[in-house]
Amino acid sequence: MSPDVTGFFDDATNTISYVVRDPSGSDCAIIDSVLDFDYASGHTDTRSADAIIAFVRQHGFDVKWLLESHVHADHLSAAPYLQLHLGGKIGIGALITEVQDTFGKVFNEGSEFQRDGSQFDQLFKEGDSFHIGQMRGDVLHTPGHTPACLTYVIGDAAFVGDTLFMPDFGTARCDFPGGSSEMLFNSVQKILALPDETRIFVGHDYKAPGREEFAWETTVGAQKALNVHIGGGKSREEFVAMRDARDATLSKPRLIIPSLQINMRAGQMPPADALGNVFLKVPLNKI
Repeated sequence: MSPDVTGFFDDATNTISYVVRDPSGSDCAIIDSVLDFDYASGHTDTRSADAIIAFVRQHGFDVKWLLESHVHADHLSAAPYLQLHLGGKIGIGALITEVQDTFGKVFNEGSEFQRDGSQFDQLFKEGDSFHIGQMRGDVLHTPGHTPACLTYVIGDAAFVGDTLFMPDFGTARCDFPGGSSEMLFNSVQKILALPDETRIFVGHDYKAPGREEFAWETTVGAQKALNVHIGGGKSREEFVAMRDARDATLSKPRLIIPSLQINMRAGQMPPADALGNVFLKVPLNKI
């Protein structure tokens, strides 16, 4: 089956969120939603999420899943807000527990912060499946960017998060804690083993030099042939050397500090103080 896929591009973070619908009915999933955040003022906003809510309600869709491909370091998740208004279960990779343990220490969260993934409704592992109406989704564990990265294969479509970008832009960075260029190589091979006609939907697009429009849909066949980092049969050694050297030149994402603190909580804010105020921490020399 071929799901109906609608992408929502967020200009501030170059993120694409997806509404994925069973074409035989009204059931759908939302993948990698965005909560708008102004770092300078510390203000959140729901414009991006509200656009998805309006779309879902306009078409009479029934949200079954709110899926996260991983703990994002470049935008905040709007999953709890969407769940409040549309329902659905929040799902992520089972190795979120490793991410929570790592960053629970970085942000000095203390024992009250649960590191067992219990903030999420469903923890997926390799080989798990789920349903959106009559459509089956299959879970691939595709670590490398982070330990908990997943690819969701729904019918003829694969939602790869940050593992792969458009062919002219390449692959994800691997220099975050728990990341590995060797693991990413293996994960990409798993994705490229899908049928060539499989549609690939990427989590971000940065409009590679020479391309005038943003884009987020490609195919396994195009990635195999054209991906500038790993296409054309590049070897593991070539890829690892390129990826490690490139990562050493990259600055950290602008929203990494707020994103990690919130996304490791399934999009929930840290606990408020006695007056109802919510604060984020800025760890020095830790990330």
